[in-house]
Amino acid sequence: MSYKQLIEGQRYQIEAYLREGFSYREIGKRLKVSHSTISREIRRNGIRDNHYLPEVAQSKAVKRRCLATKYSVPEPTITFVEFGLNEKWSPEQIAGVAKLIGYKVSHEWIYGYVQRDKLCGGKLFKQLRQSHRRYRKGNRAKRVIIPNRVGIEHRPAIVNSKQRFGDWEADTVLGKQGTGAIVSLVERKSKLYLIRKVQAKSAADVARAMIGMLWKYRRHVRTITADNGSEFCHHERVAEKLKTDIYFANPYSSWERGLNENFNGLLRQYIRKGTDLRTVTDKQISDVERALNARPRKCLGFKQPAVVFEALRKAA
Repeated sequence: MSYKQLIEGQRYQIEAYLREGFSYREIGKRLKVSHSTISREIRRNGIRDNHYLPEVAQSKAVKRRCLATKYSVPEPTITFVEFGLNEKWSPEQIAGVAKLIGYKVSHEWIYGYVQRDKLCGGKLFKQLRQSHRRYRKGNRAKRVIIPNRVGIEHRPAIVNSKQRFGDWEADTVLGKQGTGAIVSLVERKSKLYLIRKVQAKSAADVARAMIGMLWKYRRHVRTITADNGSEFCHHERVAEKLKTDIYFANPYSSWERGLNENFNGLLRQYIRKGTDLRTVTDKQISDVERALNARPRKCLGFKQPAVVFEALRKAA
């Protein structure tokens, strides 16, 4: 079994299994990782005498990852990126200028660098013009614990290419406070976009909507990638009903579900931010969905998502 990096939830499971006296090999079997991964984790991230605390281990792992990522890009490039951020340039602007002067860095990497800097206690995120959107939960928000969460790092690599039919992204779009939400789903290859209004942004309502939206396409649902909102806490019910696997993006990493974020932006052309969703009918929602799926997309050779989806569906 190959080496895999552990996620925070697994570190809490390791502590529980150690308390019960399980061997490294048995813990590895239960977490579906190599026993050498468990041994290495406790050796590198434990404290004295192999004593293991998950919160300490997570902190050590994050700090090590921050340092490793920082030095994977040349120091002059990092200096330029930080200069641009301090000048309040957007990551896209920084990446664009960097390319002109010979520095190789993408705006996605810059967003990731800012996120990792924040996790390490840095303040670069405050320089982003959209910091309130990309980091809206802040440090004071109550952390949502999603039961049996499986991180995006465990998602099949083929999903990243967007070449396989049946991989979806999920999100919610809020209306005016207390007036409900819109559940949105997009298929990564065809760009088909599905939306449905729910009365509340509750886990039960969102799970019910997701199942209803995808039921007739259930043969073509291989994976779903969601964010870490509490509305996705009933993901196991969705996975069971649709016979699929659900993965969760990293916190503050909206680019990992970039397609869904893009479509939600298009949705705002029809349903403005702060709209009282009680005034929006189901027919209006259907009309918007139909309009977006009939819009030619450059990435599809200017074909329509609805047409591409049906062709892929028939060929599957």
